Order: sequence, then structure tokens, then C-alpha cells
Amino acid sequence: MKKIIHKAEDRGFANHGWLQANHSFSFASWHNPEKVHFGALRVLNDDVIAPKMGFGTHPHDNMEIITMPLQGILKHRDNMNTEWQAVVPGEVQVMSAGTGVQHSEINGSVDEHLSLFQIWIIPEKRNVEPRYDQKRFNVNARKNKLQTVVTSFKDADNESLKIHQDVKVSRIDLSKGTSFNYKLKSEKHGVYMMNIFGSIEVEGDILDARDAVGISEIDSFTVTSYSDSELLCIEVPMLKL
Repeated sequence: MKKIIHKAEDRGFANHGWLQANHSFSFASWHNPEKVHFGALRVLNDDVIAPKMGFGTHPHDNMEIITMPLQGILKHRDNMNTEWQAVVPGEVQVMSAGTGVQHSEINGSVDEHLSLFQIWIIPEKRNVEPRYDQKRFNVNARKNKLQTVVTSFKDADNESLKIHQDVKVSRIDLSKGTSFNYKLKSEKHGVYMMNIFGSIEVEGDILDARDAVGISEIDSFTVTSYSDSELLCIEVPMLKL
């Protein structure tokens, strides 16, 4: 087994006033040569955006982008659909930037902060046609069991959103004292697991809120919760960039 531990306090941080941004991997002006990517996972940003504020129109290409609101209302608009799309907690948004996309993201509330995760996945195919999708997932369906929210177009799972990479992105809400076994897709995959909140143990390491572990070169491993906890699991091919 190969394992890396990323403590919450060791993440990159940028305070832009309207935006409080935590970076698990090198992003924008923050660069750590030991934290550039985890396999095909290139970005995991943990952002808090002030009311009525956000990111103006900007471009992306050849990246699979996944956004998960945790609190508040995200409003999204792009050059594929000029209407503002609301994305709320319990929903997941995916966007294949492909040959190029222009989009804007703002906090849709006038009085509540927006908290979200944004995930960038390196695609297995370049220059695909840009694509957008979003879906609501039943929060109760992830109680003490994995709920898969994003997989590859090649995967037979018809309930998940789709991107152009052999991934499995999932959530699980663990009750205190609960254990579960995570089984990886293949020996070529690794999983980056962030403890959104709570306290858990993963193969001998304690992870508190926003701590993360990256595990590869193993078939399966066990997670035990010491308190009610919510986990984000991002399983990706272990690409060497």
C-alpha cells in the first residue's frame, strides 16, 4: 500500500476578501512541488464565496470539472447555455471543457455565504465537444454506504453523472462507530479521500475535518468513524504526469 496524508492546515490558502480558497493541490499563485496532482486528480479546491460575489466569465479547455455545493446557492452560466443555472447542496455539476468553454460562477444569495468543492480531473481524451450536466442525489442514500455521483462514460452505472475519465467520485455519511471497506476499481487506481467533517481512522491514521488521505497500490482498505462524519472519495487512474 502507498499512502499520503494531507492535513487540512497544510493546504494552500488564499484570502481574496470575497473568496476564501483552500487548495489541496498547486493552484494559481500557490505551488507545492509535492502537491501537484494525485493521479488524474489535478485540483480539489475548498472555496467559500461571499454573498453576491463570484468568478466572472473565464475560459477552460481539456479538463473535466466537477462542482459540489456544500452550503448556499451556486449560479452557473456558460456559452453553451446563457441562462443562469442554480446548483444547490445535494446536487452535483459536471462540465467537460474539451475544445473550450467560457463560464461564470457566482454566489446566488444576497445574504448567505456559498461553500463548495471544485474538482478538476485530467481527461483521458482531449478536444472533446464541451458538455454540461447536473443532477440531484438523495442525501439519505449515502447514510453508511457509498453513493457514487460521477463515473466514466464507459461505466455501466446509469445513475451517476458522466465525464471523460475512468473515475469513481462518491460520498458517504458515516454514523459514529461505523466501519466500511473501500474496494478500488483496479490496481491502476488510487483514491483521494477527504474527511469533510468529523473524525475517522484510515489504516492507522486519524483524519479530522478537511484532512485527506491518498491511497494506492492496494485492493481495499477500512475506514472507521469516531464521530458522525462525511467523506468525499475521488478514485482516479494513477497517471504519471
